[in-house]
Amino acid sequence: MLIYQYLLILVCLICCWAERVVVDWNIGYLEVNRDGHFTRKAIGVNGKLPVPPVYITSGDTLILNVVNSLDQPTTVHAHGIFQKGTNHMDGAGMVTQCGIPPGTNFTYEYTVEQAGTYWLHGHFNHQNSEGLRTPFIVYDTDELPMQYDEDVVVSLEDWYPVMVADRMKEVLDPTKPFPPPPTYPYGLINGINGNDTQVIVFEPGKKYRFRVLNMGSTEWFKFTLPGHKLHVIEADGVYCEPQEVDGLSLGPGQRYSAVVEAKQSAEFNYVYNATLFANFVPNLPGLNPRYYTGLIQYREGAPIKQVDARDDSEIVWAQDIKMQAFDRQPLLAGVSRTVSTIAGSQKFSDNVTRAILHKYPYMTPPIVPTLFSAMSMGALASDSEIYGPQTEAQVIGLDEVIEIVMTNDTPIDHSMHLHGHNFQITEYGPASSNNNSSIPIQRCGGYPMRRDTFVVPALHYIRVRFLANNPGVWLFHCHMDIHFALGLAMTFVEAPEVLQKTQSVPEQLKKMCVAQGLKAEGNGAGNQGMDLTGLPAPPH
Repeated sequence: MLIYQYLLILVCLICCWAERVVVDWNIGYLEVNRDGHFTRKAIGVNGKLPVPPVYITSGDTLILNVVNSLDQPTTVHAHGIFQKGTNHMDGAGMVTQCGIPPGTNFTYEYTVEQAGTYWLHGHFNHQNSEGLRTPFIVYDTDELPMQYDEDVVVSLEDWYPVMVADRMKEVLDPTKPFPPPPTYPYGLINGINGNDTQVIVFEPGKKYRFRVLNMGSTEWFKFTLPGHKLHVIEADGVYCEPQEVDGLSLGPGQRYSAVVEAKQSAEFNYVYNATLFANFVPNLPGLNPRYYTGLIQYREGAPIKQVDARDDSEIVWAQDIKMQAFDRQPLLAGVSRTVSTIAGSQKFSDNVTRAILHKYPYMTPPIVPTLFSAMSMGALASDSEIYGPQTEAQVIGLDEVIEIVMTNDTPIDHSMHLHGHNFQITEYGPASSNNNSSIPIQRCGGYPMRRDTFVVPALHYIRVRFLANNPGVWLFHCHMDIHFALGLAMTFVEAPEVLQKTQSVPEQLKKMCVAQGLKAEGNGAGNQGMDLTGLPAPPH
């Protein structure tokens, strides 16, 4: 009885400490010149761009009130947040909900038990690429791998001179050549033109946690701080044993935290470097890559310390395969199922070149959100065919250990994100199509690092594992926005029989579907049983 009373007091204390953090977003259009070159239409919040970051503490409940002032539906995804028990709050358009209709509102409400560096972004019709994105920082109350004095958030974005939604129309036009002529984006640092970066002030002897996020839609970033070592302690919300490196390389969607110890003297100032680059368009001086530099200020007016420049090959970059998880979670054993995927592209029957992971290019469900099908189809929800071939659905069971082997036979890197989970990174190696036989296979150590977004390099493969302990419908997709739109994605339908018993879809979400002429139940076509009449056939 005494133990019960102690537990009750502990629960009450936790409830008292946790807060309900209310954030109001009115999502609308505005005209901006973010890169110092082009004024263009964009999507912001409350008339502002960049969107202000959101800060909470682990255990808090986020209440995000969204008003949609656009002329199209919208959704908001918390990238990296598992949404355990709240699958309908994941914000993946036509996967876990219909879009919020224009002129209406919806409230995302969920408790965040994780901690680390995340971000919020639009997940409907390229709205992430148009500006609807911001850091989402969840402070921790537990032990950290390394203590520090202050946080420094560094968000990195690519910014195109034209709206990406318009660009996609050109990419998907069968009468136009593929790929279309490249469009080179500019880099933004904390939402500002990379050439006008904010000064980061250092105090001698202090330790700073740099939270570096690639919130870009397509491009990679490299981040270095010459003259200082970076001690990586987090990747994508998972703590690791400190790893000393010179720099960070981040694909779209990836995040790192690294602790930097300031010099003991304020004799010199230093610089930090952010490089925007892509390996899927030609290298052209001044266009790809683009170089941005900001000031690390120890003392106003102090001279800048000249640090010898080094080639990328001489820099020690953070590597997840070499990290060890701080919580010492061992390699998941007893693989239940191996899902083999091959990233590729080809021209399909509609004369459009699309991307594929499995059999068909993924296409956003046009009639019923996949979650709503899983919730309403009873026992048939365990049959992947009811979701329609365009979803590339894989039905997996509760507590299965899933291994994904992804082979990248393309000449470009891919940044892959899984909703609702993170992966153990277990192995990288050259693909059979790679003619360089000298590339070694890299395998994880005893406590493999976990992250929610991995990069599979060009002409390589990767092995990752995750535990299916979060019933729901979870999208697995390339976080390069155009590749996702071209079909480089699939869906994991996890333990639908458990999902139906433990979760429900709010009536407001169902009404939002009906208001747009969509359906809130039934199979992928909105019908019963195996009847998929009305569902557009996927290209073949």
